[in-house]
Amino acid sequence: MTDATPRKTLADLLSEARSKLDRLEPRAALEAQSRGALLIDTRSSDERRRTGVIPRSLHIPRTVLEWRLDPGADPSFHNPHVVGLEQELILVCAHGESTSLAASTLQELGFVHATDVVGGFAAWQSAGLPVQAAPEIDPEAVPGMGDPAPS
Repeated sequence: MTDATPRKTLADLLSEARSKLDRLEPRAALEAQSRGALLIDTRSSDERRRTGVIPRSLHIPRTVLEWRLDPGADPSFHNPHVVGLEQELILVCAHGESTSLAASTLQELGFVHATDVVGGFAAWQSAGLPVQAAPEIDPEAVPGMGDPAPS
């Protein structure tokens, strides 16, 4: 028996996801953050340690993103900095690829103002925007449950 559903390519998935998003260039993301948008860094702790972090960004690894944000999830796993479906959420990854898929998924969960940064952290850094050393991580901390990086 063959599957009648045609296979989608990664390019198809990204195009579909991005058609739903109002993606932000790095400077526009910084301006939105200064107005109160929550910038969420989905990169791994190792990547953040190597390249630095965006001040006031909240680290929620991609692997646990939906569980930390979904208001219907177990409250003990919900990040307290995510306060509602109307909150403006801007995701950033290394190069702006995985966050397009993630932001589209967040919109499906009801976060109407979820989007991502075009070019990700690499574009942020290339634009000369603020970056600082990653804060030390408590080895006992639950991933994605911490506070935003300091200013």
